[in-house]
Order: sequence, then C-alpha cells, then structure tokens
Amino acid sequence: MTLENKIDQAVKLLQSFGKGKVVEVCYSGGKDSDVILELVKMAGIEYRAIYKNTTIDPPHTIAHCKSKGVEIMHPKETFFNIIKKNGFPNRKARFCCKILKEYKIMDYAVQGIRRHESTARAKRYQEPIVCRIYGSKDCHANVCLPILDWTNKDIEQFIKIRGIQCHPLYYDTHGVFHVERRLGCLGCPLRSDKGVEHFKQHPRLLKRWAYCGSIWWNTHTNNKTHKLYGNVYDLLYKHLFCDSYKEFVKAKQKNLFGEIIDCKKYLEEYFKIEL
Repeated sequence: MTLENKIDQAVKLLQSFGKGKVVEVCYSGGKDSDVILELVKMAGIEYRAIYKNTTIDPPHTIAHCKSKGVEIMHPKETFFNIIKKNGFPNRKARFCCKILKEYKIMDYAVQGIRRHESTARAKRYQEPIVCRIYGSKDCHANVCLPILDWTNKDIEQFIKIRGIQCHPLYYDTHGVFHVERRLGCLGCPLRSDKGVEHFKQHPRLLKRWAYCGSIWWNTHTNNKTHKLYGNVYDLLYKHLFCDSYKEFVKAKQKNLFGEIIDCKKYLEEYFKIEL
C-alpha cells in the first residue's frame, strides 16, 4: 500500500471514529505524536491534544508541546517521589508508567502506536480500533490507532510532505532529521541499554535516582531486597548492568585480585559523578 493510500485510509478512519464527539490526541512529543496530530487536523474532527508530563521526559519536550498548542497534564506526584515510595522501576516493575502515563482522560482517544516499532506491539495490536482497560473493566476508553501499519519510511515521508517540525532531538547538528531516533523517559529501564546512555549524558539524573532510592531503602528496611543487596548502590548497579541477581553476584566479585567490587565507587567512576 502506498503512503497516499495509508494517509487516505487514516483520515477516513479518524473521521468515522471522531464523528459527533471530541477525541483525545495522546501526545508524547515524539514524531508519531506529531503525525497523528496532523492527521486529526486533516480529518477535520474535534479534538484535545494532551501531553501527560512524566517529569523526566527529554529536554525541550514541554516547549515543543506548547509550540503545537498541546495541553499539559501535570501528574499528582513526580517521578522522584514515586522512587521514594516504591524504589527503582525496572523491566519487571514499570509502576511509574501506570502512575505517570497510563491513566484515562477521555472516553475516545487517538494514539500513535505502530506495529513496526517492536515484535511485542506487532503481536498485541491487530486492529486499528481497540478498547483499552485502565485498572478495572469499568474504566476503559475506545482507542483509534490510525498509523498502526505505518513504517519509519512512511513517517519520514509524511513529515517531509506536510512540513512538520518535530522535537529538536530528532535533528542532528546539521539539521538532518533522523526518523530512527526515539524519545522516551530519561533513564527508562525498557531501553536496550537500560538507560545507561541517558545517565552518561545527564549524570545529575543518576545522582537524583540514587538519592531518592536511598530514601526508599532507608524507610523500607523489611523489604526483601535488603537480604539480597548490601546497599542501595548495589541495587542500582544491578538494575543498570545485570539481567539477573545471579549475574549481579558474579559481576560484583569479578575482580582480578578476588576483591568484592564497591558498587558506589564503580558508579561514580563510570558516570563521573559523586554520589
């Protein structure tokens, strides 16, 4: 299917989905959000574009949202307060997403989910309109996915054709657009590098993680993690560099002189910061 066909199909889908109602455009600041916002405008339906502030999104995100006329929805608590109460998020415990992003605002919503983004999404999303449950069956929304089958090439061409200005982080120092780049929460454990590169770029962010994590550690002394890890720095090291507790135990003792690694010192030297 050509891009022209996909655009026509997306516009007609949105017109049918949004007829007689106001829909929410779930706007994250990313390139796919800019595409669905443009498609909704082309469809001529009533909408509210809303950005859910996670408090740890990349620099310039708020400014970019405002430049697009997007509403800013502020969370009840910041990401760092969540760490103080729940500890560090990880791939098996993404409680931060549920609190900061995955909550319902309107009954009808448009999202920029694409099957080409990952194998998991390709398996999970088969139809362009789905019913999404938020916590309980009584709290749900009908969600339209107009670019579900769009590729990166489709996204890049559409952005060029429509003259869309995307988030600054999609452009290199020469102003060249990079469609393969992805935005997301700084330090997100779901990244392939578990957020390590983000912490290299923003070491003070890691310091904040460690500080807030230490508050959780000191106020939750009965948590089972205290039996497995010597301190909060051991736990943070494990989350960033190991895929399992067994791997952590091996890595911690992996020293030429048979000495146990000081995780706090390792983190400080690796990220060039004092914790």
